[in-house]
Amino acid sequence: MIAVISPAKTLDYETPLPPLSPTRPRLADEAAALARSAARLPQKRLRELMKISPALAKLNADRFRDFDAAPERPAMFAFAGDVYTGLDAGSLDEAALPFAQDHLRMLSGLYGLLRPLDAMRPYRLEMGTHWAPRRDKLTDWWGDRIAALLAADVEAEGSGTVLNLASQEYWAAVDGRLPAGVRTVAIDFRDGDRFVSFHAKKARGMMARWMVEYRIETVDDMRGFDSDGYRFVAGDSDYDRWRFAR
Repeated sequence: MIAVISPAKTLDYETPLPPLSPTRPRLADEAAALARSAARLPQKRLRELMKISPALAKLNADRFRDFDAAPERPAMFAFAGDVYTGLDAGSLDEAALPFAQDHLRMLSGLYGLLRPLDAMRPYRLEMGTHWAPRRDKLTDWWGDRIAALLAADVEAEGSGTVLNLASQEYWAAVDGRLPAGVRTVAIDFRDGDRFVSFHAKKARGMMARWMVEYRIETVDDMRGFDSDGYRFVAGDSDYDRWRFAR
């Protein structure tokens, strides 16, 4: 089983890291090409595309302009949003990291598909952006490349299963593009009957951590997830969509 999570807008390039051996993103050349194209966009255009403040537009214009010289950090430790609060990668024991490298993936607007130890440079480029070189949307620019790489990872891992812990925006880069033989199980987190975005994002990270911490390789065993009061709700679940509630 390979679990897939979304990236985060918030980044952390300052917290000290444990001893690590970073890897190179498999789609690093594509990321560099996207960064070069984005570097040609005026700040005003970035502000409109990303719906961000002038200060953030300048920050990201600078990031794209200086992309090749920017510092690198393993992706699992670089993202710092709600999902990654739940994942809490900094507290994982050293023995968990190789398992995470084999069983956890992060979708990315810029890098396509990242492994936890892939060295990434700071950026902001959401998968739902209505811009890409010679395309109207970023998902169109990526085409089948992300899904093909994920499918290859699933085949190499051997289970034939993807645990979808990503947001709809990011799963759109994969949805309908995986081979027919790959099973996908999407997780729906609820507080009672309510969907609460903040809590659901954190819960996705907690489930990814639970998988890594306990070295869970079989998707059916994920029904045992019970962090922070969540429980599997059999009556509201089916073969490819499971509900967890608290």
